[in-house]
Amino acid sequence: MTLTASRPLTRGRAERAPRRRGKWPLVALLAVLSVLTVAPFIAMLVVALTPAGKPTLPTQWPDSLTLDNLTSVLSASGFVEWTINSLVYSVISVLIILITASMAGYAFAKKRFPGRDAMFWTFLATMMVPFQATLIPTFVLVNSLDGVDTFWGLIVPTLANSQAVFLMRQFILGLPDELFDAAKVDGASELRVYLTIVVPLTRPIMATLGVFVFLWHWNDFLWPLVVGQSDATRTLTVGLTTLRTEEVQLSVLMASATVSVVPCLLVFFLLQRYLVNSIAMTGFK
Repeated sequence: MTLTASRPLTRGRAERAPRRRGKWPLVALLAVLSVLTVAPFIAMLVVALTPAGKPTLPTQWPDSLTLDNLTSVLSASGFVEWTINSLVYSVISVLIILITASMAGYAFAKKRFPGRDAMFWTFLATMMVPFQATLIPTFVLVNSLDGVDTFWGLIVPTLANSQAVFLMRQFILGLPDELFDAAKVDGASELRVYLTIVVPLTRPIMATLGVFVFLWHWNDFLWPLVVGQSDATRTLTVGLTTLRTEEVQLSVLMASATVSVVPCLLVFFLLQRYLVNSIAMTGFK
């Protein structure tokens, strides 16, 4: 009995050994790609920590590191205000887009009304139109409504996000119809169905979409450059470009870029669990 039981176990170990050895090239390739991806961020951090006026990358590795550049950036006039403006622009846009996109996605996925498909595909076709083509008409419209150099003029034109509606609609299509039918039988209103069924079940895709929308708006440059014409509404990406026109050390500029990356990393790490769950749930009913 002992011999017959050990043979399958030995055979299983022998079969698993080549598979493990076959994974090493893939692991090595992923490790190399990871190093190449992280290398620019490490170089940016090293330059940001190099004392002003000292030689640094890419010519040579700095002899010493300091936090003086980061301190000067955080205490500089305008930088904190630009950061707050970017947070307001990004966070408010994320909240409004998540609410409107989830409502529109629920309507397109589970409600039946005349012209639903035609309306959805027409709205989706706007993804094919580059933003540069609508930049001037949008600016003329916002300017006629006195929205230039205001937060509402900065935020409102970016709220019609067809990609967000598409992602929400595709996710809600996979939700069982029985849940919505049971809610109708119980006499639940549309608002209650949305709050008790749609919102809880779409948290993974909402978190994923929230990360993407936050990054889109945080790194947005062209529209804030056109609309934000003073420090009161100027975002961080636009403010950093103004530093390039001044006599600013490269280390100070890299310190500013390093600080601007921190909110993006925080958002990603806080919502990473939901991001992984949404990817794992893709394709499952």
